[in-house]
Amino acid sequence: MTDPRQSALDYAHTHRGRFLEELKQLLAIPSISTSPTYKNNMQQASQWVADHLGSMQMTGVKVYPPESHPIVYAEWLGAGSEAPTVLIYGHYDVQPADPLDEWTTPPFEPTERNHNLYARGASDMKGQVMATFKAVEAIMRTSTLPVNVKFVIEGEEEVGSPHLADFIREHQKLLACDVCLNTDTGMLAPDKPTITYALRGLAYFELHLYGASQDLHSGLYGGVVHNPAQVLCELIAGMHDEQGQVTLPGFYDKVLPLDEEERVELSRLPLDERFYLGQTGVPQLWGEKGYTPVERIGARPTLEVNGIYSGFIEEGAKTVLPAFAMAKISTRLVPNQEPAEVELQLREYLENHAPPTVRWELINMIGGPASLSDRNSPAIKALSSAQRMVWGVPPLFKREGGSVPVVTQLQEILGVSSVNTGFGLPDDHLHGPNEKLHLPTWYKGIDTLIHFLFNLRQP
Repeated sequence: MTDPRQSALDYAHTHRGRFLEELKQLLAIPSISTSPTYKNNMQQASQWVADHLGSMQMTGVKVYPPESHPIVYAEWLGAGSEAPTVLIYGHYDVQPADPLDEWTTPPFEPTERNHNLYARGASDMKGQVMATFKAVEAIMRTSTLPVNVKFVIEGEEEVGSPHLADFIREHQKLLACDVCLNTDTGMLAPDKPTITYALRGLAYFELHLYGASQDLHSGLYGGVVHNPAQVLCELIAGMHDEQGQVTLPGFYDKVLPLDEEERVELSRLPLDERFYLGQTGVPQLWGEKGYTPVERIGARPTLEVNGIYSGFIEEGAKTVLPAFAMAKISTRLVPNQEPAEVELQLREYLENHAPPTVRWELINMIGGPASLSDRNSPAIKALSSAQRMVWGVPPLFKREGGSVPVVTQLQEILGVSSVNTGFGLPDDHLHGPNEKLHLPTWYKGIDTLIHFLFNLRQP
């Protein structure tokens, strides 16, 4: 008797060449969501995704046009009501490719070098999306899916998914499922399969400071008018103390502490000081005292300055006293922290520390809470077993320092937990020049997802 699992794996191995060529087709579309210049390319990419899902025998394929870029939906419910339903999430939009002169090959001309595929979106996350497509296709073409599947592939993740929550709320019945598979995280190394069970949340702000009604001559007014740029620097400097802790009032009041068991588990990850020094090139690490680097990254909240602007910043000299200064500030949040509360804490800090010589305005840009998954849930056990089958070793469990808004949105709106994994690597240069996908790992990822889908029904 033919083994459906092995038949699907054999199919995936036989068709790797075609899988790669189809991935290249999707990567060649410059689906940059942040710029109106690429609106037609975004439409092209969403239609490509929809057509591809249709070719995989998915039903109910539909392109939903929200206020901005489309969301693609598809489903296959042939496994019956007794089988679990898996919602597979992904996004087809990518970051801008700038600076272009730092790319070895053009960002939207996918190029193979040394077992890697170089292109914008190769790892984040068109390669991950295609891995889910190809796992499902391999099963569909050789037998029958053991579970029901639904796909939601959006086009706004790289700009904060501003319309996704409303889409989920408006289509709760359509999206009803037992678990979500989200491949928008990654692995620690090619030989270290990884499951991410926690994601930090985000609260992102712009802080505007206003001084004089217009820029002034620094020789005529310096020493009389308080410089907004100086005030901004002093305010930012005061947001951390000497121990590396954030000084916003009440910032740590609801932080969920790490227990000793989890600290031991995290200490086993190959993410020590040497790792972060090698990844970043900094001369020395910095951070909250009393915590290891891996604990700071995944289990402790942070406040970072993402950008500063004020006065004359072009080449040359101009003796100006600026009338305006601005900073973009983000906080990464851990379980139990809420973005709305962090906004109030930041406002209280500014009210207590901003001098009366300037006027300030705080703009709340985007935000979302952290998420924490049960490492012993049936779905995570199914994925853990799948990774062990393919890599021959048990996966590592890690907390991720970044944020994936859809995970918390699905928790809050549908009451559904997510299984977070992925097959990108730390050196894939996400969001930077020469983004890449390690192809041997990608192929193993497809095999893993085949096993995962079967494990959900027959562990």
